Amino acid sequence: MFTGLVERIGTIETIEEVGQGADAARRLTIGVADDDYLRDAAIGESISVSGTCLTAVELAPRAFVVEAVEETMRRTTLGQKAEGERVNLERAMQASARFGGHIVQGHVDGVGTVAGVREEGEGWWITVEPPFEMMRYIVEKGSICLDGVSLTVANAAYARFSVALIPHTRQVTTAGEWQEGASLNLEVDVIAKYVERLTQWSR
Repeated sequence: MFTGLVERIGTIETIEEVGQGADAARRLTIGVADDDYLRDAAIGESISVSGTCLTAVELAPRAFVVEAVEETMRRTTLGQKAEGERVNLERAMQASARFGGHIVQGHVDGVGTVAGVREEGEGWWITVEPPFEMMRYIVEKGSICLDGVSLTVANAAYARFSVALIPHTRQVTTAGEWQEGASLNLEVDVIAKYVERLTQWSR
């Protein structure tokens, strides 16, 4: 489990295409800028890569390797990523850590498109158009995870929603690079999905 509080920005160093069709996969080597971040990491642990929970299959002092299979690439932006791109990183939450964001599983629900970016005072207003079926889980002042960043929904309309970014978020995550037309991994609040499911079964 994750919290949506990005710990580092990594860089995709290499991408290896493996297999084709239903067996297609990608091996991504992701570099980090310091030795400390992966010092106590272990092969097999989960790391959120721009909001996608992936398993570290190889480790080096300043890099790790993950594999994304066809299902992952179908549901996320990982199939579109190129070498040199930056990604948000968060290692799995420790039981003794502060819970500063919200419950994030790293199970991406779909890919949304940035429909607008505008400055608002010291902050930035980002409007996102998600797959329409996801809108029923998105409520004003609720939580949403965009590319691994835990954010509060500032406004929810019929087919799009908006979040407000403070300067700090733009500095320590890839949110400063979000432009109109960009694709983002979206994960809605899992509690909303459980409530919907329980309601369906109680009818």
